[in-house]
Amino acid sequence: MGNKVKVGIIGTGNISGIYLQNGGRFGAMEIVACADLDVARAKAKAEEHGIRGLSVEELLADPEIQMVINLTIPQAHAAVCLQALQAGKHVYVEKPFAVKREEAREVIQLAREKGLLVGSAPDTFLGGGIQTCVKLIEDGWIGTPIGATAFMVCGGHESWHPDPAFYYKTGGGPMFDMGPYYLTALVALLGPIAAVTGAARISYPERTITSKPKKGQKIEVEVPTHVAGIMEFAAGPIGTILTSFDAPGGALLPFIEIYGSGGTLQVPDPNNFGGPIRIRRAGAGDWSELPLTHGYAENARGLGAADMAQAILTGRPHRANGELAYHVLEAMHGFHDAAEQGVRYRMHSTCERPEPLPLGLREGELDA
Repeated sequence: MGNKVKVGIIGTGNISGIYLQNGGRFGAMEIVACADLDVARAKAKAEEHGIRGLSVEELLADPEIQMVINLTIPQAHAAVCLQALQAGKHVYVEKPFAVKREEAREVIQLAREKGLLVGSAPDTFLGGGIQTCVKLIEDGWIGTPIGATAFMVCGGHESWHPDPAFYYKTGGGPMFDMGPYYLTALVALLGPIAAVTGAARISYPERTITSKPKKGQKIEVEVPTHVAGIMEFAAGPIGTILTSFDAPGGALLPFIEIYGSGGTLQVPDPNNFGGPIRIRRAGAGDWSELPLTHGYAENARGLGAADMAQAILTGRPHRANGELAYHVLEAMHGFHDAAEQGVRYRMHSTCERPEPLPLGLREGELDA
């Protein structure tokens, strides 16, 4: 198979830039082509990065390409993943894994039938920030984990994003946009979730875009924009999460805190790979900031795809895998279901807590 997995990207929107920039950073994969429904856009992006620009059909038919990174809009995630799998290619998709649970299950089932790997962003939990926190918890720095809180509070995206409408349509909203970062980090830290409850609302049924080029256009909001939830983790801890696009004044809140029998751990922004880590152990007079034990603390988007490429080469499990992504997707739907139906939603799926990255990796490495 060679020492690098040949990769093609489908979808050349904003997020593709960082994947292409980081493509040569990892020893396990090589991005050789990109494609888009707008072939001219794909060719322009390809020229920037010295790769081939193709149509989607050409990329899927290319025998050199073993793995697809799917960077399409959320509504197309499952359909493109299924196309890639049918073409005999492993596939790694941006978050969310899919819009609907049944779509995601179909992707996982087809991958199993074909003997192919499927993975999904976010991969920020593999960065130095979250990985250091995983080690601190495993090494007993805060004792037995008891609970957690997670907060993502902002005023929405219509003031800065050039085309923000999809954030307020099916598959969007703060839970589906930012929830994957927070929930994936929490599962990496505390393990799978057993049950969730929640409350949700649409505070502003209509939004006005104030960013260019669509300034003044109206958005009809279809999804909850303020979601509060409770998580019961299978290992015992109880967590709370708040995701909101309805607070234009922002908030002064931690990103994630983990509470243990021996102290409290402040976890950095799960949307980033690094960031400050603070701890206050039982009996301590104040908080202390701790150094990172792991690398990949800068923007390393594509790390999860590279880890999957390494798994293709070696046969070991990959960390940002479909089972983890599906578990997070089900939890997000669970908050909405609990809010709509006034029930406690029991999770049907579970997953393994992702294997931590080894200490001492050099840049570009994923295995010791």
